[in-house]
Amino acid sequence: MIESIKLKIMGEEKEIPSGLTFADVAKDYQDKFKYPIILAKAKNKYRELSDYIVDNDDIEFVDLKDRMGNLVYVNSLVYLASYAVTEAFGRNAKIIVKYSIDKGIYIETNFDLDIEKCKILKAKMKELAEKNISITKCRVERYEAIEYFELNKETSKVNLLKYATNTHITLYKIGGMYDYFFTLMPPSTGCLKHFDIHFLNPRGFVLLFPTVYIDGIKKYEHHPKLFEVFREYQKWAEIMKISNVPALNTIVSNGRADDIIRIDETLQSNRLLNLAKDIVSRKDQVKIILIAGPSSSGKTTSCRKLSMYLRSFGLEPREISMDNYFVDREKTPLDENGEPDFECLEAIDIKKFDSDVKKLLNGEKVRLQIFNFVKGKSEPGEDEVALGKNEVLIIEGIHALNDKILTSIDRKKKFKIYLSPLTILNIDIHNRISTTDNRLLRRIVRDNRTRGYKVEDTLRSWRKVRLGEEKHIFPNQDSADATFNTALIYEIGVLKTYVEPLLYSVSITSPYYEEARRLINVLKTFLPIPSDAVPDDSLLREFIGGSCFK
Repeated sequence: MIESIKLKIMGEEKEIPSGLTFADVAKDYQDKFKYPIILAKAKNKYRELSDYIVDNDDIEFVDLKDRMGNLVYVNSLVYLASYAVTEAFGRNAKIIVKYSIDKGIYIETNFDLDIEKCKILKAKMKELAEKNISITKCRVERYEAIEYFELNKETSKVNLLKYATNTHITLYKIGGMYDYFFTLMPPSTGCLKHFDIHFLNPRGFVLLFPTVYIDGIKKYEHHPKLFEVFREYQKWAEIMKISNVPALNTIVSNGRADDIIRIDETLQSNRLLNLAKDIVSRKDQVKIILIAGPSSSGKTTSCRKLSMYLRSFGLEPREISMDNYFVDREKTPLDENGEPDFECLEAIDIKKFDSDVKKLLNGEKVRLQIFNFVKGKSEPGEDEVALGKNEVLIIEGIHALNDKILTSIDRKKKFKIYLSPLTILNIDIHNRISTTDNRLLRRIVRDNRTRGYKVEDTLRSWRKVRLGEEKHIFPNQDSADATFNTALIYEIGVLKTYVEPLLYSVSITSPYYEEARRLINVLKTFLPIPSDAVPDDSLLREFIGGSCFK
């Protein structure tokens, strides 16, 4: 029997006794982290702390500031909240995870809430965390898991497992409660002490927690426009009886996917048409339409379709991209790592941009800028342009909603639109699909199709993209006059057929292997949907190809 194991831990050469778990060793490294260690990483794979160390290999530990660590932390908090609800309000009390909002998750209950009950729930979660209750992994046969969830009237989990192909299922257990999650779990509740609960309405609260991008727990700030768009789409999904992935799979398996595609596309086009009508109703004042949204929100198609609708009402849109007003590359500010920061506001020649737009509104002719990306320089366009009587400017860019641009132009002349695929389709009542993952799947497909990028290329750049969004887009979303949801309830079923083979190409030795596997596991819950019925003017075509908008 091997008595000791030689390995490298957090960059240090070590020799440890055999028979230890990752949790045993993690105790010696906790002082290197602000938050409790939640996972280990060995052989390029994330490992639960309860696993035994059996090989000579480099070991790293991560806390919730790691992307995968944060996903595990959030899912563990959801599990803790689910268990705490039954402890505090009875075994029939349940929570239903809905969607992300303001660095937290909006969660509904099947019972009436008030501020006092939220305080009770928070106190119970804190109590359970202090007790450091074990979270036990259990491997059970699939039919046994289905029987358990049927007994507990958790229909979404029952239906989800009916589409699973595995003979055995991994469940986790806290006390007498079992649950099913799509991430690993910590060994106990003791690490789940960093959270807060904000009462929102008589059937819902927001679970707040530290994120990868923002340290500490941010005080909840309500975003009424964003929240209302989520609620509106959720109500429609409930009418269509598509409250979760298993419900969508039932429609697909019954041969009705094409109907849902047509209905959802009609709904999204009608919402954009109504947005155009709103702008037209203000045409005597509005001269500039400003559009911004995070990566892979479908800004290109949305701008093209909005322009088309505006033309049908007699307005003539002229599009301007803020990307053409980049400062010369050698003048681009550097980020904290000494690399060019193309996403900061200072990377844009705001003075020139503001001046050109103001001249256009004053009826002057302007030679608009064109950025030469090969030379890294901004150059004047070939032709002078002027704004006609019925023309309106459409300006798209990550800083389009920032109040620091176009400061000399009356706010009444501006109409601001925030775009994002606000995903409401979740896997089951406790496992959500984030808007971020939806956008990432879109981007992987588009990057591969239009730029020949490998999955690793997209995943490598994703963290920087997300940091830019956190800094420059999300803080300005409340200044929008309208929030437009670009999500399509059926789209991940279609994206699956394009993105799944790309994700399987990621090598087990790649640093992005675990992220690819996580996305594959999410996609496994969807039945594939052929793209044949997706119309050529669909926003989804911007990513999978075949769009009529060039």
